[in-house]
Amino acid sequence: MFSHFTLQEANAMLPTVIKKFKNIANVKNEAARIQSEMETDPRYMSNFKVYVLKKQELNSAITNFYKSIEELETMGVVIKSVEQGLLDFPSIRFNEEIWLCWKEGETEIKFWHGKDEGFNGRKPVESVDLEKLR
Repeated sequence: MFSHFTLQEANAMLPTVIKKFKNIANVKNEAARIQSEMETDPRYMSNFKVYVLKKQELNSAITNFYKSIEELETMGVVIKSVEQGLLDFPSIRFNEEIWLCWKEGETEIKFWHGKDEGFNGRKPVESVDLEKLR
């Protein structure tokens, strides 16, 4: 799905988006934990059965990670960085496409940046701009 979000629409769906994003981070951490365990625990180097079963567990975790990403991005939200906790919502400001920007820990969307700008280009959403975001 693709649509441009108003600031109000993006903020209204933010609680659901945050919940889905936290799930993505948890599933990613689980996959990393399993991978690390496979690389450091000698059991997985010496027994084919144990290795194969753990590898299947890792594959399932990786599959769940990508399914979780797809589930969130199907809503129209774009994940910019799972590690940094950055999400963007496509929007329009003064007839120009922009990103409404959210960073993990924020409770509402208060920043935006241009299409070709990243996190460092974030600007605060001014009250006067609210009328122009659609």
